[in-house]
Amino acid sequence: MNVPYGNKPRFGFRRRLFVGLLVVVAAYVGYASYVGMAFTAGVPNEDMDWNGDGVVTKDEILQSWYAVTVKKTKEGNRECSAFAWRSSGESIRVDCKTTMGDASNK
Repeated sequence: MNVPYGNKPRFGFRRRLFVGLLVVVAAYVGYASYVGMAFTAGVPNEDMDWNGDGVVTKDEILQSWYAVTVKKTKEGNRECSAFAWRSSGESIRVDCKTTMGDASNK
């Protein structure tokens, strides 16, 4: 084994562990984006009240990382976000807004 700087390996254990962790996190973010998880859809924390009690808790914010999906649709000037539980597909709510602009851009 050709080690350039004495007996120290170039790519130490901590660095390998860190790079491995980064790869795992990047892979999860890619998967979450693919399946439409709420945290990758740009949903603000204030809108993560999944049980409808008017208070956003830490548990509800964490659920956006593993349990809630968002499907965004656009019809003309109307943009809707449909929130659902990932495991069952049961709808949580649908948020729609009308945007001003050119309706021909779809």
